[in-house]
Amino acid sequence: MDIRGALRTGISWLREKQVPSYTLAAELLLLHVLGRDRAWLYAHPEAPMNPQELDTFLALISRRANGEPTQHLTGKQEFWSLEFEVTPDVLIPRPETEHVVEVALDRLALRELRAGRPQKPNGDGFLIADIGTGSGCLAITLAKELPAATVYATDISRAALAVALRNAVRHAAANRIHFLESDLSRPLAADAARESTFDLIVSNPPYIPRRDANTLAREVRDHEPAIALYGGEEGYELYADLIALAERLLKPGGIFVAELGHDSLPAVQPLLDARQWTAVGVSNDLAGLPRVVAAERLPRK
Repeated sequence: MDIRGALRTGISWLREKQVPSYTLAAELLLLHVLGRDRAWLYAHPEAPMNPQELDTFLALISRRANGEPTQHLTGKQEFWSLEFEVTPDVLIPRPETEHVVEVALDRLALRELRAGRPQKPNGDGFLIADIGTGSGCLAITLAKELPAATVYATDISRAALAVALRNAVRHAAANRIHFLESDLSRPLAADAARESTFDLIVSNPPYIPRRDANTLAREVRDHEPAIALYGGEEGYELYADLIALAERLLKPGGIFVAELGHDSLPAVQPLLDARQWTAVGVSNDLAGLPRVVAAERLPRK
């Protein structure tokens, strides 16, 4: 069978099984098997596939038709134009999470400008933490964008940290990121002096309501880690502890940036309308939904 025929077969199979974005999924799986890019694929539609390649491709199509995410089958997902390894131990990076990076970088630049200090485009001297790092996409992206900054990345899952470390090695950032197994109740580091020293805390916490589990796509519900998905029965329960941790770790003028669930803003924003925080702002995603909340830590009184 040639490439055109294999792709048509894969698309037809996934469409019949009502797989979302079935054409893209079939293309990505075929590219993965062939080790080629999309330009080559469409320039050589009549190239033959050997039996092993075809068998591998059809096996992956079958698994995708049965609900396994494409990213788990290929083992990768792009984020901020970087390729990240993903496994069932970590949340698959979503495009909307890139807004966290955008807001964080903008807020840091604005802080320096407002203070009349020279800009630090390389992040020189900045101390950054990513709480609940998962694949490491936020920590690693910030480390790449701010190559002179020091980054801490925590997760409650040791398996997730192993994936994040491999991603950091892949992107030559492992020497500047400290990976720590920790939850929201424990210090970020054994060194208590780390408190009140961070310039930036970012997080994409679990925020899906557990009561909504049955409404999720099976790709998400059955294949992504529950510990990274569910933030409690209502979905917003973890934000109070997350904000309390950020309050403890950030220096005066330090910035907190977190991703929001689609309906969690009414519960989260009041937690930042306190004397410890100022410059609270909310950014919408491309769908117009509140996606990122940010605030600045006031000096302690």
